Amino acid sequence: MSSPQNNNLNNVKSAASLDKALDQTLRPQKWDEYIGQEMIKKNLRILIQAASERKESIEHLLFYGPAGLGKTTLALLIAKELGAQIKTTSGPAIERVGDLASILTNLSPGDILFIDEVHRLNKTIEEVLYPAMESRSLDIIIGKGPSARSIQLELPPFTLIAATTRVAMLSSPLRSRFSGGTFRLEFYTNEEVKKIITRSAGILGMEISGDSAEEIAKRSRYTPRIANHFLKRCRDFAQVHGGSGIDLNFAKKALDLMEIDELGLNNHDRRILNILIEKFKGGPVGLQTLAAATSEDEATIEDVYEPFLLQLGFIERTPRGRVATENAYKHLGQSQIQKNLL
Repeated sequence: MSSPQNNNLNNVKSAASLDKALDQTLRPQKWDEYIGQEMIKKNLRILIQAASERKESIEHLLFYGPAGLGKTTLALLIAKELGAQIKTTSGPAIERVGDLASILTNLSPGDILFIDEVHRLNKTIEEVLYPAMESRSLDIIIGKGPSARSIQLELPPFTLIAATTRVAMLSSPLRSRFSGGTFRLEFYTNEEVKKIITRSAGILGMEISGDSAEEIAKRSRYTPRIANHFLKRCRDFAQVHGGSGIDLNFAKKALDLMEIDELGLNNHDRRILNILIEKFKGGPVGLQTLAAATSEDEATIEDVYEPFLLQLGFIERTPRGRVATENAYKHLGQSQIQKNLL
């Protein structure tokens, strides 16, 4: 007989699987369903059409930008457009050279290999990738010491598509080998996010008013992944409170319950700004000191919180550290006069 603890664990796993399946369902399945990033799509369509006409694999591609903007979705759409098989992995999952060798030698001609978080590959594995990308060969050293010998394996034609949120962490030799192009995904406009929310609501079978979709969009940090997350939570709130759809009242109450303000800042964002203003008189303050004061990891502040705060113009990076701007003071209802008196 299963214990209550096991049942609870199974329920959590089941809920997580359902949520993941739902996220997959909300992904665009064809180019026309992918909203935004118009210039990138135009360039990719030309690459795909030209390679298809030549009956060749497309050249290697690198996508970078903040999380949740659609890098993985673009890779999946490219594979679908080419009728190619795609194999996905991530930088942290490739721990040893043997892991990469196993993946590469199991590719078939025309396959696409998608590596997410490619900036987390270690340098030894990067060096193995160079000849694989450039000349489709894999150099493997067998044995150690004087008896070690090198063998070279030929790889089938394949395309590497890599994604990263921290392109500066990629070495220059690796970046230069993405001959098909390096593309930066930009934040979406509120209108684009509103269209994504309306489409997702239709897939979920949930009615949503235009002003509700607009309210969710303007709090979604210009990011589709966050918009879909908020939409699902608004749907849950409306369902629990007996609504047949998501109206503006339900949307506002659900977002307020999640402590998401009208500009999309959450409790953690506001806490960072408040500490910057109240403890450090608005700055400048170094990243390490700010991380210690907020009990957050430096990388978390840099990768998760700062991009949006910079986008809103609430903080500035200076040679001496982070500084809260006048806009941050206004949003939090604080006065810069107080800063000058401290």
